[in-house]
Amino acid sequence: MQIEVEDMGHEAFGEVYRKHFVHVWHTLRRFGVRERDLEDVAHDTFIVAHQRLHTFDTTRSMRPWLSGIAWRLASDYRRRARYRLEVVGHAQEPVSGRGSPEAAAVQSQARQAVAKALEDLPEEQRVVFIMKEIDGFSVPEIAEALELPLNTLYSRLRLGRARFRQAVLRQRDDGEKT
Repeated sequence: MQIEVEDMGHEAFGEVYRKHFVHVWHTLRRFGVRERDLEDVAHDTFIVAHQRLHTFDTTRSMRPWLSGIAWRLASDYRRRARYRLEVVGHAQEPVSGRGSPEAAAVQSQARQAVAKALEDLPEEQRVVFIMKEIDGFSVPEIAEALELPLNTLYSRLRLGRARFRQAVLRQRDDGEKT
């Protein structure tokens, strides 16, 4: 549904909210917002988006733009709270009704391993890694959303991938030792 920004009233923006809320919520969680604060920060993301709607380029996708706003709010959130990243909310993640309890346990452990590996990334690498590898945005979309140079983001992505891989291997090696 393509809505012209100039014509977007409260009802039309409500459709944007309904369409993108889950994405923004998951993005904020991956960016380190604590479970108890996710809903508030997600709402703040849409308030800022509504206020900055006049800056949105309608030839682009809204999801990367919203992710950029979410990243800035998540950064502010962590800075204000002097927040240290932690693995949050994984027990509440919905698990498929199919499969055995063992499969659900393996799935939960995998989610925790990914969250821990993401935690090990510096923020500037984490945001690019999440937006590219998890959300599936192109690097040019990320560059526009974060208002950063393309080459800087390619470098951060390369470093983030290497660091993520190292963190996962370290966890696997630690798990085999126990």
